[in-house]
Amino acid sequence: MTTARDIMTPGAECAGAEETVTQAARKLTELGVGALPICGTDDRLKGVITDRDIVVKVLGKGKDPAKVLVKELAQSEAVTIGADDSVDEVFATMTSHKVRRLPVIDGHRLVGMVALADAARALSDPKAGQLLEALSTD
Repeated sequence: MTTARDIMTPGAECAGAEETVTQAARKLTELGVGALPICGTDDRLKGVITDRDIVVKVLGKGKDPAKVLVKELAQSEAVTIGADDSVDEVFATMTSHKVRRLPVIDGHRLVGMVALADAARALSDPKAGQLLEALSTD
């Protein structure tokens, strides 16, 4: 059985909950990624910040990214996948929550990220098409 651990990108870096959005944007740029998990000082996952969040929730509303803290953009509950969960579970979670990226956790520890492309490569052709269709609709 192929698991989330098998298809994830390991060693995901976090945006600290107490960092500014400007700091998170720099980290996104340096890493060349579109999303970062948000980690609290307690080393627990608080959510995910995306480049789109920065544009829509901060810049688009005229807020100063140097004054807005990353924790202000965290969702009420982070959607995650367990490292040993199957690719089918990754598919189901992405589809039901309409997310394109999932932090992968082992216990409470962040161990990687699974992106839509990772899941699509691991799924059979029909399931990959279903996933893309589910995430492309409103």
